[in-house]
Amino acid sequence: MLKRQVIILLGMLLSPAAPADDVAVSIGIGTPHASIGIHVGDYPRLVAIPGYPVYYAPRLRANFFFYDGMYWVFQHDDWYASYWYNGPWWYVSPVSVPVYILRVPVRYYRYPPPYFRGWRRDGPPDWGDHWGRDWERRRSGWDRWDYRAIPPLAPLPAYQRRYSGDSYPRQVERQRELRQQYYRYEPRDPVVRQHDQRRDQAPPRVQPPQRRDDARRPPPPQQEMRPPPGQQPQGRDADGRGRDQERGRGRGD
Repeated sequence: MLKRQVIILLGMLLSPAAPADDVAVSIGIGTPHASIGIHVGDYPRLVAIPGYPVYYAPRLRANFFFYDGMYWVFQHDDWYASYWYNGPWWYVSPVSVPVYILRVPVRYYRYPPPYFRGWRRDGPPDWGDHWGRDWERRRSGWDRWDYRAIPPLAPLPAYQRRYSGDSYPRQVERQRELRQQYYRYEPRDPVVRQHDQRRDQAPPRVQPPQRRDDARRPPPPQQEMRPPPGQQPQGRDADGRGRDQERGRGRGD
């Protein structure tokens, strides 16, 4: 496990840099009351993936998505979800990740792990090969669907662009209040609805369950990701408003 984590970390540090928004993305899994290693300083620009009910963030150096009213991040071989663009994040087990998140093509992972190499860029990651037969048995049919019955895109929570830096709500209760006030969307996906109900009943978990070798694993080095030299941060217009999406502008305002 330690060897695989080292390979993943080296691959992430050596992979080509993607254009970045005005955000900092740090490598490393956080401790309780800390981040999972991703800090998004401002509401990100989100773009709809053609043919999927999912948005992605093309200017973040992170695997960052928005689906059915929630943000989803694939970081350090684990999935996390949140109502707000900068967390707090909940760990989501592989058997509980919504199918349309699993189906996102490889090309939309802006910071793919090394084992994605060799997989078709226009197809989803080979999760069955990666997570094993037991996962594939429990999630049978995840990679087969009717393209004519794809659900519509959820409206983006554009009200969150008003909150960044010191004004960003850190408390889950405050986030819930603002969401109920400005974003009345109800999830359609039954898996997302289950996550939604659990979050109203329990505090967030910022880390996956500890693996047996975690106690022996040294903490990964922290490294702040910045835009390439000579490139100014992008993602904000002259009036300070985030350019948040290329489809569905105005929904969720």
